[in-house]
Amino acid sequence: MASGLLASASAVALFVLPTIAAAQASGEGNAQLEEIIVSATRRSERLQDVPLSITAFSQDDLTAKGIVGYEGLARETPGIVLNKPTANFNNFTARGIATNGYGANLQNTVAIYIDELPISTIGNTTVLDPNLFDVERIEFLRGPQGTLFGSGSLSGALRILTKSPDLNAFDAAVMTDTGVTDGGGLRQRYNGMLNTPLVDDKLALRLVGFYRDEEGYVDNIGTGIKDSNTLIDWGGRAILLWKPTDALSVRVLASYEDSTPKDSALIDPRLGDFKRNSDRPDLFVGELTTFNATIEYQFDGALLTSSSTYSTFDQKFFVDLAGTFNSAIAFGLDAYAYQDTFVEELRLASEGGGKFDWVIGGFFLDRRLDVDYFYRSSPEFLAARGITGLPDEYYQRQYNHTLSHEIAGFGELTYHVNDRFWLTAGLRYASLDSRAYVEGGYNSAYLTNALLGISGPLAMIPIAPVKGVKAQERRPSYKLSASFQPIPEVTTYATVSTGFRAPVVNGFAGRASLVDPNDLIIPNGAATDKLQNYELGMKATWFGGRLTSNLAAYLIDWSDIQVQANRVSDSVQFATNIGEARSKGLEFEIVALPVRDLQIGVSGSFNRAHVTKLTPQEAAISGAVPDARLAAPKFQGAAYLNYGFDVTDSARGFFSAAFQHVDSFPSSFPRVPGAPNQTLATYGYTDSYSNVNLTLGAIFGKLIVTTYVENLLNDDSVTYIHPEAFLANRFGTMRPRTIGLRINYDL
Repeated sequence: MASGLLASASAVALFVLPTIAAAQASGEGNAQLEEIIVSATRRSERLQDVPLSITAFSQDDLTAKGIVGYEGLARETPGIVLNKPTANFNNFTARGIATNGYGANLQNTVAIYIDELPISTIGNTTVLDPNLFDVERIEFLRGPQGTLFGSGSLSGALRILTKSPDLNAFDAAVMTDTGVTDGGGLRQRYNGMLNTPLVDDKLALRLVGFYRDEEGYVDNIGTGIKDSNTLIDWGGRAILLWKPTDALSVRVLASYEDSTPKDSALIDPRLGDFKRNSDRPDLFVGELTTFNATIEYQFDGALLTSSSTYSTFDQKFFVDLAGTFNSAIAFGLDAYAYQDTFVEELRLASEGGGKFDWVIGGFFLDRRLDVDYFYRSSPEFLAARGITGLPDEYYQRQYNHTLSHEIAGFGELTYHVNDRFWLTAGLRYASLDSRAYVEGGYNSAYLTNALLGISGPLAMIPIAPVKGVKAQERRPSYKLSASFQPIPEVTTYATVSTGFRAPVVNGFAGRASLVDPNDLIIPNGAATDKLQNYELGMKATWFGGRLTSNLAAYLIDWSDIQVQANRVSDSVQFATNIGEARSKGLEFEIVALPVRDLQIGVSGSFNRAHVTKLTPQEAAISGAVPDARLAAPKFQGAAYLNYGFDVTDSARGFFSAAFQHVDSFPSSFPRVPGAPNQTLATYGYTDSYSNVNLTLGAIFGKLIVTTYVENLLNDDSVTYIHPEAFLANRFGTMRPRTIGLRINYDL
């Protein structure tokens, strides 16, 4: 994988160099793990007091571990799998809630937020891998978060919280990371931050810039390009903070990121190690621009927050589809997408410490997504077959757009019965709607003529504008929990929570197949699916803060499951619903500081997720079978060791070793949608794999120098299998062994 893979995991105290140094300076008797503060409940609270399963990362954690993307976050979080075929084309699975690792046409089951902006959408669109330099904190919430984070958080939510300016101190920092990957690929990462007060205590500006040039490790024999999956990612943000009074603050953010992989990282193992074959590079390009204004006013006993965000997200989704017909004809898709989103959240949250803690608010989202589908042949193939009549290489152009809205009211109330026992109830009522529009375009009988060897001119068939069926849903989500502290160092909780996903509209609803008119007609879409989560947890701190442990056991019932299916004759994707599934599991995280200079940690999760209810009709259309496994490992775990030592009187050294293991899991349901007695040709299991990383470095005052090795064993296991036959290159792997040098300097 492209980013750092230091696969340790800890929810309550991840290894941070400043924390270790402070603990050492205080003397061995007072050394303890860092106390983490999170805002997952929309107020700042100790992680230990929050009745949720949360893994939190500070900027120090990310810097020390070299985490610059989703891969590192997933490997650090129990119960989380990142399904990443290639850069900017990925989604998370939490607690086994996934029918495959792709989720085409379906809303993601884990919501991804940058501050208050949800950037996760549906599985077959580009999802930006955002730069994670100079963030305040990252929180990974497991289990449904529907009461505070809406319909997209069916099984979890990832929150990326950017850092606000410091009103009083000038600061600047730079980080460079240079590495070499087996095979010769060069990694270059450059990050910089400048914080400057403009008016003391009143006004400050924080600027962040970044640039990544990471040469690839996959050779495309079709295009003849070596290391074709090179990634170029650059951008920055500016944040202005104005605090005219002690009660009022205004925070304005503008950010931009352009992430451009030059080709996909998916491979075909039959061609050799790290080889792929496509007629052109497959592109998953994302360009995200965001503007946000957050106003906070501190009343006596409550904080009012208004967050307004406008963003644009331009995407390219270019893919060779020739695998649909075993590469017999030229067939590809060049799709362009343009997404405009406006989000407003207004909430009022009480200050903690009273008999009652509460938050109440409203949420509004207005989103337009334009997608231009250009299906292509190639000039060479058209000439060789004598196929004429097309205006260019595109045999079909279709222009679509979708309008989506969500408006919701939400609230949570916590009643402290006494200092040791409290009850929490949360409710969100949301109204969602979505409607797809076909604006027009043209089609032709290219696929039929190309497959049958028919030459001559193709007739252009106009596509008439169509207004799709409006999908609507009005539904509550709720959460109930009881928390008890038998002693101040131990918090136990029991939680019941629910989640749902928005209904899905099929963009090609009502369309018959031009290859086989007897194949099924694409249905209108998929109705809402629902999830009920039952969870028991315990968070504890022992031995004066030297040992922390988090345990959570859960049982999840998932009904009316939204699934992706593909029409057999032409691989057109569509969404529908099937019966029920159940996921149950156990998550654990343990971190210890046995002596002043040594920190160790272990974490992991056990999970069993499978289909429990399925009709023959649902099996036929989805490819599922009774008791089919969902797309999640039965076990994943990590262990790490961090050791600090003196280099000189003024320099401290550190060493870390990290190990992670992920069991294999199925890529999809096992049967062919529409042909339930036929095993899906693309069905398979990922490899069970293990990953080892080593880090050695030293702190020289404000300078930190780190050497590292990622994927020490050079494991090339298959970590992802694409479930659809139209891709000839369907397998994802870890990035080969990478050796590098990281330098951090903070003024």
